Amino acid sequence: MKPLAYLFGFFIAGIIVLADLGMLGVLKFMNRIPFGDRIGHFVLYGILTLLIDLSLLRSPHGLNPSLLVLRVALILALVIGLEEFSQRFFPNRSFDLLDLAFSYLGVTFFSWAAIKIAGRDLS
Repeated sequence: MKPLAYLFGFFIAGIIVLADLGMLGVLKFMNRIPFGDRIGHFVLYGILTLLIDLSLLRSPHGLNPSLLVLRVALILALVIGLEEFSQRFFPNRSFDLLDLAFSYLGVTFFSWAAIKIAGRDLS
Protein backbone atom coordinates (compact mmCIF):
# COMPACT_ATOMS: atom_id res chain seq x y z
CA MET A 1 0.00 0.00 0.00
CA LYS A 2 2.86 2.40 0.78
CA PRO A 3 4.35 2.24 -2.74
CA LEU A 4 0.91 3.10 -4.15
CA ALA A 5 0.64 6.08 -1.79
CA TYR A 6 4.07 7.31 -2.92
CA LEU A 7 3.22 6.87 -6.60
CA PHE A 8 -0.09 8.66 -6.21
CA GLY A 9 1.63 11.50 -4.33
CA PHE A 10 4.13 11.87 -7.19
CA PHE A 11 1.24 11.78 -9.67
CA ILE A 12 -0.47 14.69 -7.88
CA ALA A 13 2.84 16.57 -7.62
CA GLY A 14 3.26 16.12 -11.38
CA ILE A 15 -0.20 17.53 -12.05
CA ILE A 16 0.61 20.52 -9.83
CA VAL A 17 3.90 21.21 -11.62
CA LEU A 18 2.26 20.91 -15.05
CA ALA A 19 -0.54 23.25 -13.96
CA ASP A 20 1.98 25.76 -12.59
CA LEU A 21 3.78 25.72 -15.95
CA GLY A 22 0.51 26.00 -17.89
CA MET A 23 1.12 22.61 -19.53
CA LEU A 24 -1.86 20.54 -18.35
CA GLY A 25 -2.72 19.46 -21.88
CA VAL A 26 -5.41 16.77 -21.86
CA LEU A 27 -6.26 17.40 -18.20
CA LYS A 28 -7.61 20.87 -19.06
CA PHE A 29 -10.90 19.21 -20.04
CA MET A 30 -11.72 18.95 -16.31
CA ASN A 31 -12.14 22.73 -16.23
CA ARG A 32 -14.82 22.50 -18.94
CA ILE A 33 -16.95 20.04 -16.95
CA PRO A 34 -19.29 21.79 -14.50
CA PHE A 35 -17.59 21.54 -11.09
CA GLY A 36 -14.93 19.31 -12.70
CA ASP A 37 -12.05 21.12 -11.05
CA ARG A 38 -13.71 20.89 -7.65
CA ILE A 39 -14.51 17.21 -8.12
CA GLY A 40 -10.88 16.69 -9.08
CA HIS A 41 -9.70 18.37 -5.86
CA PHE A 42 -12.07 16.26 -3.77
CA VAL A 43 -11.19 12.95 -5.44
CA LEU A 44 -7.44 13.38 -5.92
CA TYR A 45 -6.67 14.65 -2.44
CA GLY A 46 -9.19 12.21 -1.00
CA ILE A 47 -7.57 9.20 -2.64
CA LEU A 48 -4.15 10.39 -1.49
CA THR A 49 -5.50 10.67 2.05
CA LEU A 50 -7.05 7.21 1.89
CA LEU A 51 -3.84 5.60 0.62
CA ILE A 52 -1.68 7.27 3.26
CA ASP A 53 -4.14 6.50 6.06
CA LEU A 54 -4.55 2.84 5.11
CA SER A 55 -0.79 2.43 4.77
CA LEU A 56 -0.22 3.82 8.23
CA LEU A 57 -3.20 2.11 9.88
CA ARG A 58 -2.03 -1.27 8.63
CA SER A 59 1.52 -0.86 9.89
CA PRO A 60 2.49 -1.40 13.53
CA HIS A 61 2.77 1.90 15.36
CA GLY A 62 0.92 1.69 18.67
CA LEU A 63 -0.94 4.97 18.10
CA ASN A 64 -4.66 5.50 18.46
CA PRO A 65 -6.05 5.08 14.90
CA SER A 66 -8.22 8.20 15.15
CA LEU A 67 -5.26 10.27 16.32
CA LEU A 68 -3.10 8.93 13.51
CA VAL A 69 -5.73 9.78 10.88
CA LEU A 70 -6.19 13.22 12.42
CA ARG A 71 -2.45 13.89 12.24
CA VAL A 72 -2.33 12.83 8.59
CA ALA A 73 -5.34 15.03 7.81
CA LEU A 74 -3.80 18.06 9.51
CA ILE A 75 -0.47 17.64 7.74
CA LEU A 76 -2.21 17.22 4.38
CA ALA A 77 -4.44 20.23 5.09
CA LEU A 78 -1.36 22.35 5.73
CA VAL A 79 0.42 21.17 2.57
CA ILE A 80 -2.73 21.53 0.44
CA GLY A 81 -3.39 25.01 1.84
CA LEU A 82 0.18 26.11 1.09
CA GLU A 83 -0.04 24.72 -2.44
CA GLU A 84 -3.34 26.48 -3.11
CA PHE A 85 -1.97 29.75 -1.70
CA SER A 86 1.19 29.40 -3.83
CA GLN A 87 -0.99 29.58 -6.94
CA ARG A 88 -1.17 33.34 -6.42
CA PHE A 89 2.44 33.52 -7.62
CA PHE A 90 1.95 31.70 -10.93
CA PRO A 91 0.44 33.49 -13.94
CA ASN A 92 -1.32 30.31 -15.12
CA ARG A 93 -2.96 29.63 -11.76
CA SER A 94 -5.33 31.38 -9.39
CA PHE A 95 -6.07 30.90 -5.71
CA ASP A 96 -9.61 29.63 -5.23
CA LEU A 97 -11.17 29.22 -1.81
CA LEU A 98 -13.76 26.77 -3.17
CA ASP A 99 -10.99 24.54 -4.58
CA LEU A 100 -9.40 24.57 -1.15
CA ALA A 101 -12.72 23.75 0.52
CA PHE A 102 -13.29 20.78 -1.81
CA SER A 103 -9.75 19.57 -1.16
CA TYR A 104 -10.42 19.69 2.58
CA LEU A 105 -13.76 17.92 2.12
CA GLY A 106 -11.95 15.15 0.26
CA VAL A 107 -9.39 14.80 3.05
CA THR A 108 -12.16 14.71 5.66
CA PHE A 109 -14.42 12.23 3.88
CA PHE A 110 -11.63 9.84 2.90
CA SER A 111 -10.12 10.01 6.40
CA TRP A 112 -13.46 8.80 7.73
CA ALA A 113 -13.58 6.14 5.01
CA ALA A 114 -10.08 4.91 5.92
CA ILE A 115 -11.12 4.36 9.52
CA LYS A 116 -14.24 2.50 8.39
CA ILE A 117 -12.27 0.37 5.90
CA ALA A 118 -9.68 -0.44 8.52
CA GLY A 119 -12.55 -1.72 10.69
CA ARG A 120 -12.26 0.91 13.38
CA ASP A 121 -14.88 3.27 14.70
CA LEU A 122 -14.24 6.92 15.61
CA SER A 123 -15.91 6.49 19.01
